[in-house]
Amino acid sequence: MRPWRQEAQRPAGRPPQNDATMFIPRERGVPPGVRWPMADPDVLRPYDELATRMMPRILDGPRPSEPIGDRLPAVQLERPEEAEKAPSLAKASSRMAIATLISRITGFAWKVMLAWVATLGVLYDSFTVANTLPLIINELLLGGVLTSVVVPLLVRSQDDKDGGEAYTQRLLTMAVTVLGLGTIVSTAFAPWLTGLLMDDTGHANPELATWFAYLLLPGLLFYGLFAVLSAILNAKQIFGPAQWAPVVNNLVIFVTIGIFALVPGDPTIIPTQMSDPQVLVLGIGVLAAMVAQALFLFPALRRSGFTFKWRWGIDERLKEFGGLALWILGYVVISQIGMVVNTRVLTAGAAGGASIYSNAWLLFQLPYGVIGVSLLTALMPKMSRAAADGEYRKLIGDLSYGSRLTTLMLLPVSAVMAVAGTSIGVALFALGKGSVEDAERLGQALAVSAFGLVPYALVMLQMRVFYAMKDSRTPTLIMLVMTAVKIPLLYLAAALLDPVNVVLGVMLVSSLVFVVGAVLGQVWLWVKLGNLRSKRVLGVILFTVVASGLGSLAAVGVGMLVPDMFGPVVGAWIKLFLQGIVGIGVSFGVLIALKVDELTPVTNRITRMIGRG
Repeated sequence: MRPWRQEAQRPAGRPPQNDATMFIPRERGVPPGVRWPMADPDVLRPYDELATRMMPRILDGPRPSEPIGDRLPAVQLERPEEAEKAPSLAKASSRMAIATLISRITGFAWKVMLAWVATLGVLYDSFTVANTLPLIINELLLGGVLTSVVVPLLVRSQDDKDGGEAYTQRLLTMAVTVLGLGTIVSTAFAPWLTGLLMDDTGHANPELATWFAYLLLPGLLFYGLFAVLSAILNAKQIFGPAQWAPVVNNLVIFVTIGIFALVPGDPTIIPTQMSDPQVLVLGIGVLAAMVAQALFLFPALRRSGFTFKWRWGIDERLKEFGGLALWILGYVVISQIGMVVNTRVLTAGAAGGASIYSNAWLLFQLPYGVIGVSLLTALMPKMSRAAADGEYRKLIGDLSYGSRLTTLMLLPVSAVMAVAGTSIGVALFALGKGSVEDAERLGQALAVSAFGLVPYALVMLQMRVFYAMKDSRTPTLIMLVMTAVKIPLLYLAAALLDPVNVVLGVMLVSSLVFVVGAVLGQVWLWVKLGNLRSKRVLGVILFTVVASGLGSLAAVGVGMLVPDMFGPVVGAWIKLFLQGIVGIGVSFGVLIALKVDELTPVTNRITRMIGRG
């Protein structure tokens, strides 16, 4: 960004009216080509007043060689806006966090229950691969496009005379048609799809995975429908139903697993035919859960005033959507190539690799799902509106605030996960028919990858900023670099590690790739937007690293005090409880002592609750 004196854009040879107007930066609102006050004083009078209020800052401001962005955050005019935004975002995010927390906990709980019943073995591996297929195909068709690009376009369509209803109807008609055709084709090609994901040279069972795929792939239609309906509701600032719908999904699966445990057969033995009762119960039950999740959104959509009818044809904005979607499709294709290689490497290793990775990844995402997703859901419409109005200062403010809050909330959790990873795995997965060895491997996989939690959340936030600016090309190029780094490292891990430990290498590689993506995204955004208020973000990161380090040391110390007399499972639960409480408590205690501003809304709310109590 250019120095202040250059930003004034004063015509050559024309002296300024006064010292104040000389320093008015262009982004404060001076339109290009507007003459100075001596030519049209009515136009620029507000800017004279603004410059006058800025004078104390200007007199003590940067030298002409310093970029304006390095000092603008200190101007007092911006502070009330940010202070007002912080509590409102915190309030919106906290409401969604409750639903997301319950959703993530119940979603994780049914996977743990399935591990207790079926063990982390071949049957669980086969089900995991088949259950992944609808998600992959949904992303390849429309899912990734809908969740990333549709919200900005839907927000813009609300300026139409009909509030965007016709545009939304065309979009929904197109989505249902594409998803329906995709469901039919992918189900027909189920054997080929499972063969693509699974390496039959290892302990995997492609035939069993294909049986599950025939039952689960019809859920593709409902996964996609849930994605597009969620986007429509989010654009209308209605967040709750989309947050609670996965809870309905999980409750149906709870019932399914209960029936699965009661039907005849030994779940540790691989079924010999698709008509096996346990295969049918698990497959049909999970499909019913996908249907229930999508149908749960219909009442909220109806209450919002939206009425659906089939509306064919493509208008100019759908053509715009198509242009953006091509880059998003490229993004999804590249990411799914990495996913396919990831799964093939896992299924070529020891039995249970795919299911251990799936559950470790779910644990890895749990803190992000509670904090990061809620924050992004609240920020996305704001960023979309700011980008649509060309208010890039607000967009940068949202990015900075999101980055700081994400780091502040997730880094202490990441540090505790690294320390207590093994305890988490044994405590949750060594019950029932689960083995302590598999549970320990799962916990170790979580521990070695915990450092990637914050980079992962930052990558997700950066991608949303690009999409808010209607730039879907840059995220695709970043994903291309990430995948190019990931694939060779995956094969290197498979070649160097024992088959039992391949899953540890895969989790480690995934986190390393997110570090690469976060650095790339930050640099790219700096090139596009200029100053990103990075000094404040780096300050928060530094404070949080210190606090998290002290918290992890305290967690290690308290874990060493737990004796071995309780046995592996009970001892793991005791360690997990103590390390979690002490580690998180010390981390946030240090942050509060350091008086980090971003914690103020949280501490104020806790203080009010204690005062009322």
